[in-house]
Amino acid sequence: MWWSLRAKRRRKMSSTHLHPQRLKRTTTQKSMKYPGCRSRFSVRTSENYIERMPPEVILKILSYLDAGSLFCIGFVNKRFQELANNNAMWYRFYAGQQAKKKNPRLIDEVTDGLSVAGIQERPEGYWRKQFFKELAGYNANWKKKLKAIHLYTGLPSQTAQILRTLRVRWAVTLTDGRGRESTSEQTHVHFTDAAVTVSWSAGDWPFIDQLTALKLHGVVRVPLQCPDECKPGWKSLLTKVKLSKDVWKLCGSDRLVKLLYAGQGITVGVWQEQREIAFIMVNLHYHQLVERSLLGSSTVQYQPAEHTAAFDDVDPEYGLHGYAAHIELHSTAGSITSGRFSQLFCRKDQISDGHLQLRVISKSNRSQHAPLCGSVSLPWRTDALQGQIEGCCLLTLSVFDEALIPFWCVGAPVAMTTSEQAEVSYDCTGESFFVQYEDAEGKVEIELHWMEDHKQYFMVSLIIFLSISKVNKHFGRDY
Repeated sequence: MWWSLRAKRRRKMSSTHLHPQRLKRTTTQKSMKYPGCRSRFSVRTSENYIERMPPEVILKILSYLDAGSLFCIGFVNKRFQELANNNAMWYRFYAGQQAKKKNPRLIDEVTDGLSVAGIQERPEGYWRKQFFKELAGYNANWKKKLKAIHLYTGLPSQTAQILRTLRVRWAVTLTDGRGRESTSEQTHVHFTDAAVTVSWSAGDWPFIDQLTALKLHGVVRVPLQCPDECKPGWKSLLTKVKLSKDVWKLCGSDRLVKLLYAGQGITVGVWQEQREIAFIMVNLHYHQLVERSLLGSSTVQYQPAEHTAAFDDVDPEYGLHGYAAHIELHSTAGSITSGRFSQLFCRKDQISDGHLQLRVISKSNRSQHAPLCGSVSLPWRTDALQGQIEGCCLLTLSVFDEALIPFWCVGAPVAMTTSEQAEVSYDCTGESFFVQYEDAEGKVEIELHWMEDHKQYFMVSLIIFLSISKVNKHFGRDY
């Protein structure tokens, strides 16, 4: 009797609790019988509920984000990128940023200054770009500040301040023979009166003999609260140099590295025993540096309006006189010597070998001789090591025409070479050295003399040669 009751209980439990396999067959049969109906037992874990939301709801949610979070969420997928570029949201950020500079109470008034239709009529991403420029200070009055000229250097006096305020950085991109690119941002910066020296001491760089091109960009990052790799910004191409074995010129060396010059102020330090790059150094002249670092694109350099001197058919030696020059020998540690010279001229009979000669410091005039502070050396450093190359430094030269407009600007490394002459007009003996630089627009010749009594170098001769073709083009002459 008792076993019959147990059997009935088992049959009752099996009828009320379905077996998993039987449940699966039952739901499958129902779905086949009613294909338009979803079973309540189906699992929806793979569905994205956010994708099913109406755009208006998502925009409402995104409106509570700050600018950095709104920008970063655009990297999620294509739909979020379209929604994150909504002009109405970015216009509120842009108007709020402008109102902060005037009066915080005017934020709502400035935001509502345009109609909704007027805001949305702009191209997609327009107000986001305007907000980024406003936040980065890109729309500041830096062009007006550049009009203030330093009386000593003849260059804009607030160049360094503007570059710091706009948070301008510089990035170098190396390309090897296979077309692979490696980009690194600056590690050290040193400002002087007329130039800024930028150094890179770490990077995933190819070997020196594998390099085919080097590009230098000015980079401005928008100060958003987001990861550095996601921060928006601008890149402006300053220079691009094609590299080969014939391009490199040896400037100097020590027991660890040798210094190779590639032109346009670009210097590369290479380890002596290997082909690996130790560091990269660039000397950037202040002339139009702010414009070149901001107003170009990632592939095209900034092209300033070409300046030519006013035509003069009265002066028979127009273009041969009225020059001024500022010169500085310096390193990454500080200035070695500097000077400004005016009323420089050249006679017609002194034009030779396609160059106009400006004698700045005469060897026979002792009152013009200028002392040098400290030794002539160029410090360098990497992440692990540091040193200095003796007899090598950086040259920054500015030559101005009669209207004090920059005519020829140089920023490059130079090296001292020993002269066969053992003494100068002083009654003291000492070694003489030459420092030379030359490019397509001119050349510089400097003679230094070591005064043993003073334990100091003196600049006893300085001659600047300007290309006569450049002079003729600038002044409209035919010398």
